[in-house]
Amino acid sequence: MRMDILILSNGPGEVATWVRPVVKALRQQLGDNRDRLRLSLVLAPCSNGTGQEAAAAARYPELDRIQAVEHFWPFLLWGKTADNWDWRSQGLVIFLGGDQFFALWIARRLGYRCLIYAEWEARWTGWADAFAVMTPQVIEKAPQKDRHKFQLVGDLMAEVSAQAGSESTRSRVGLLPGSKAAKLQIGLPFMLAAAEAIAAQQPEMEFILPLAPTVQPQQIARYADADQNPVIAMFRGSSARLEEQPTGWVLTTEKGLTVRLITEFPAYVELAQCQICLTTIGANTAELGALAVPMLVLLPTQKRDAMKAWDGLPGLLVKVPLLGNAIASLINTLALRKVGLLAWPNIWAKRAIVPELIGEYYPEDIAAIALDYLQNPEKLSAMQAELRAVRGEAGAAQKLAAIAAQLLTPAAQ
Repeated sequence: MRMDILILSNGPGEVATWVRPVVKALRQQLGDNRDRLRLSLVLAPCSNGTGQEAAAAARYPELDRIQAVEHFWPFLLWGKTADNWDWRSQGLVIFLGGDQFFALWIARRLGYRCLIYAEWEARWTGWADAFAVMTPQVIEKAPQKDRHKFQLVGDLMAEVSAQAGSESTRSRVGLLPGSKAAKLQIGLPFMLAAAEAIAAQQPEMEFILPLAPTVQPQQIARYADADQNPVIAMFRGSSARLEEQPTGWVLTTEKGLTVRLITEFPAYVELAQCQICLTTIGANTAELGALAVPMLVLLPTQKRDAMKAWDGLPGLLVKVPLLGNAIASLINTLALRKVGLLAWPNIWAKRAIVPELIGEYYPEDIAAIALDYLQNPEKLSAMQAELRAVRGEAGAAQKLAAIAAQLLTPAAQ
């Protein structure tokens, strides 16, 4: 029997950490006979999308067909792909990111069964054929009548750690200031100054800065230039110049610190070799947690009117001419009063397992905390062990692929 599997996904994180291990597992369990089984990826809109998800997925040899996000709505509404794909009579839709309803709608249109990977919440439980879930809590929240559809597989992001390796063998610190302009303006000079203070005590230390797909080295150079970024002076930092060397791009500060820029995305292998990372809040903390890389999560609050990386209505208000800075300062002041756990590993664990350093910190304060961890490796080991525990063991992709095989079995008979 000839069959199709359609995978629905969306953002760069899902494509890198969910789609990649799942398509590998599907081919391992179901075989590489493309005439018998095709794997197709359809990309849905994502607020964190970069537009490069299709290009990233094109590097996965297990996939046969990929449709970019700009063609999603005609496919959802009318079932028409940009390249007029044909569909076999038997198949399965697997949800790996986006809106669960979209996967169900597509499955109904094609007459396929539907398998949903539910990280935190399972929706439309009466419609889907099966759910592969990350935690038992997802099952506990489901209606009793539908719980027979659920199987606990674990965390797909744990596959990242298994594939990249998570034991650092190098004296390395990672800097992850974010990708949005508002974060880079503050986070980049703050982290560069902290790195300079660390290097003054440990000159053998290597520093890396992985770039998001939406950020170019030339953009980083602007935020590292004191003539273009006044925040550098506020943090008593120094300018850095961008240089292209045979091994790639580097930033070199006036004090002689060299930071290697990593343009490969995702940079999991490089990050997995870090002893510790300095990061801002956001998806970076989830990826580092999956890699079991110790981290310090930084949110300096000296310049609250510059903290404008908000979504929704607050994000619109802070852009109001003349009033935007004042509104941003007010929103951030109110938000910081009610702040809870912000780093994803802490949210998952419901307690602080990685330090969240929120307040009027200066780079030398952060450097002192980082050096305490670097000079006491047992502290790093303890944090790493907790990160591994909260994300769970690898193997979720293989379990999900086994469920897919079960759902396809009636079609194969």
